Amino acid sequence: MSETTFINDLRAGKREAYGRLLDEYEQLVFSTCLSFVPNNEDAEDIAQEVFVEVFKSIQTFKGNSKLSTWMYRIATNKSLEFIRKKNTKKRFAFMQSIFGNEIPLDKTAYFTEMNHPGILLENKEKSETIFKAIHQLPEAQKVVFTLHKVDGLPYKEIAEITEKSVSSVESLMFRAKKNLQKILDNFYKNEI
Repeated sequence: MSETTFINDLRAGKREAYGRLLDEYEQLVFSTCLSFVPNNEDAEDIAQEVFVEVFKSIQTFKGNSKLSTWMYRIATNKSLEFIRKKNTKKRFAFMQSIFGNEIPLDKTAYFTEMNHPGILLENKEKSETIFKAIHQLPEAQKVVFTLHKVDGLPYKEIAEITEKSVSSVESLMFRAKKNLQKILDNFYKNEI
């Protein structure tokens, strides 16, 4: 079945097409979410949101890119949206604690599960340090670095997902590597 036929079946609301969509793209979407949000439960929740979004907006899919590229874009955006909301909640809780309102800070062990197939580091501590460093990068650099180094996507596909030129993606990757080097150098200098 061609991708065009598959997309038309999705638009027509055919149950088999939705089953195939889940079968073929579930791991891709989950892995992408897990790359940005390395906690299984949160990544599963975000992945569900991605499929809900795909179901709701398949009618608006223009077909200018592959279906997988469009889904990567949605998964990336949903993951970043989740991170922004989580950071806003943490800042709010921090401000409340400063001003005496006893709302406990979120102590969720955010980096507890490192079962992502793209993470081949030897131990959890190194993984946690690297993910924390990645999350300190500016958003555009974080997206490009994660999609390339964690998910293993080529620059051309990342350019399609982020709607940037390949040279912009390469530039962002170069800056991300430089910034990560600084962040990790500072971390290890402070650890000694």
